[in-house]
Amino acid sequence: MTRTPTLSIVVTVYNMRREAPRTLRSLTPEYQGVDADTYEVIVVDNGSSEPLDEREVRSIGPNFRCLSMDRPAPSPVPAMNFGAAAARGRWLGLMIDGARILTPGVISLALRAVAAYDEPVVATLGFHLGPDVQYRSVARGYCQREEDRLLAQIGWPADGYRLFEISSLGGSSRFGWFLPIAESNCVFLSRGLWARLGGYDERFAAPGGGLANLDFYKRACESAGVQPVVLLGEGTFHQLHGGASTGLAAGENERRWDADNAFYASLRGEGYRCPTRKPVFLGSVPPPAEALLRLSLEIAERARREGSPAPYETVERSVRPT
Repeated sequence: MTRTPTLSIVVTVYNMRREAPRTLRSLTPEYQGVDADTYEVIVVDNGSSEPLDEREVRSIGPNFRCLSMDRPAPSPVPAMNFGAAAARGRWLGLMIDGARILTPGVISLALRAVAAYDEPVVATLGFHLGPDVQYRSVARGYCQREEDRLLAQIGWPADGYRLFEISSLGGSSRFGWFLPIAESNCVFLSRGLWARLGGYDERFAAPGGGLANLDFYKRACESAGVQPVVLLGEGTFHQLHGGASTGLAAGENERRWDADNAFYASLRGEGYRCPTRKPVFLGSVPPPAEALLRLSLEIAERARREGSPAPYETVERSVRPT
């Protein structure tokens, strides 16, 4: 790749031998329908027992490269900052969890958004493959073999939008498109905004990063002069890999949230609340996502009927895992 890319996408992976190839395939020019010279993908291996290597990653496409952490940390935060420091693009795409498959329009829509606004923060909703949030699905027998079967059932990657047919809203996006989300696992912003934010806060040093991604997304959305943008009809889809939160049982997950939120409050002075600056929406809704569109409208209408503030004016709505 010789031309300086417009966009650099940073993906952190850790022990994702099964999951990372799918994630990276969903970032290829062929899948996304975007010219390879327009963007680069920087994969940061954060100390995997079977690490990805440069030759393996470069074989995926000419705009892919792989970096390894000399001193990997339990948290993915240093790896994300390391990858962003190596980026060449004016715009950054950040994927702190390398186990998430994208839909095929994410990159093209993100590029449209960054061309349309002076200082956008472009977000995708997060979904879990399987019938429910994964820690609940696992308790009812969901496993990697079943996940593989579901992906084969929809013929992925032939039509990436069929991921909506075999997934559910993730906990941080569980109110759908038209109420605030707690984080984005594929978020785009300018290098200038990244510098002003100081990247991810490396005080989030717990395994998995705790609320580092939520904290980063909130700080980005609430920065002066920013226009949040939410992509309609697109998303990231989490594969089961025994991660720091989705691999826990329900009670353990809630206790983990309480501990992470207490640490967040020690840094920011209060517990986590979703950013509420009103976004613009960009995109269209493919047929497999129409049911989610209806559900999102129903959730927003129910919130209004119950006396909750209008969408994106809500500040007290909890993001505790359910």
